[in-house]
Order: sequence, then C-alpha cells, then structure tokens
Amino acid sequence: MICSWNIRLAAVASLGLLAFAPVSLADDPPGILWETTSQPVMEGMPMAMPMQKMKLCAPKVWTRPPEGGDKNCKNSNFHLAGNKASWDVVCTGERAMTGTGEMTFGADGSYVGIVKFASEQMSMTVNLTGKKIGTCDHPMA
Repeated sequence: MICSWNIRLAAVASLGLLAFAPVSLADDPPGILWETTSQPVMEGMPMAMPMQKMKLCAPKVWTRPPEGGDKNCKNSNFHLAGNKASWDVVCTGERAMTGTGEMTFGADGSYVGIVKFASEQMSMTVNLTGKKIGTCDHPMA
C-alpha cells in the first residue's frame, strides 16, 4: 500500500512540474518578418529608379539572399559567415547578366547590402536595406 501511494505521489508531482516546463520551441515562430527595400541604379542614368518595398518572411538564420523581382534570375553559392552574406546571381532571357551580392547584418536587427550586375550592354547596382519588424510562420525555403 505504501509503495502504491509513493507512485501516485510521484505521478502527481511530475504533472505539477509540467506546468513550469518551458514552452516548446515548436511554439516559437520559425521566421523573422523583414521590411525590405531595393533600389536599382543604372550606370549612366542621371536618376535612380524607384525604390521597391516589400515584406519578407525569412528563416532565423538566412539560407539564401532576399527575393528579387526577376523570375529569370537564379542565386547560387550563398555563404553566411558571421554577420556577412555573399552570393552569385545569373539572369537569363532578354536581360541576361551576371552579378554578385553582399549583405551585412547589424546588431540592431537591420541589414544593408548591394548586388552588382554586369552584361555586355550595361552595369547596374541594386542597393538593399532591411529591418526586422516581427515574426512569421512561413519563412522562405
């Protein structure tokens, strides 16, 4: 009888401790919501092109660069070391060009970056900025 009582007491005590267990990491949103801007600047043009703003759900640890607007462009060789990221990009089709990108993440939850493109006809730079504005549930893969 004493043994049975000890087992019940242990079971009740264990259930009580579960109330103080930390929240599972599964309850933590998997992504960070960023407000981003990109602004293309073409060599030889007196004015910059319009800035584009968008919101982006990214993993807590970046696995690729921010999304671009051209579906014909593919990123590769993404590398993240400390607070700096770099990658290559190749665009095919009418506006075929190649480029490289770099981003630096700030301790304040922001980033700045640049993508430099080149083709036989032109050179273009895209200035990037971003800041964390919250969390999100469906980060880009």
